[in-house]
Amino acid sequence: MNIFLWILQVLLALHTIMGAVWKFSHTAEQTMPSLKAIPASAWITLASFELLCALCLIVPAFYKPTVVLVPLAAICIAVIMLVFCTFELLSGNANMGSIGYWLVVVVLCGFIAYGRFALRPFS
Repeated sequence: MNIFLWILQVLLALHTIMGAVWKFSHTAEQTMPSLKAIPASAWITLASFELLCALCLIVPAFYKPTVVLVPLAAICIAVIMLVFCTFELLSGNANMGSIGYWLVVVVLCGFIAYGRFALRPFS
């Protein structure tokens, strides 16, 4: 289970890094019209925060005392995805494909957080 959780953490970190890089090079409205309510400064801050979360997912592989950061980073990423779902739903013309994608990421984050809190804590 530990190896499986590490694989998921690395994949989630890569996914999050790609999303952050995208945010640095595209505006919220270019990404999804429903996200246009997010100001440019908040969009860049969000990208920086996502990079920090991605780092928190993989640093424990090299420095064990930081393992407690993994579930926290996964929860933070899940909250970001849920906020995106909310913006999409409130936009009036919800794209269920985008919402489904974000919810899959939320489930993955939830599994990683649960796995590191309950199944294989501090591994």
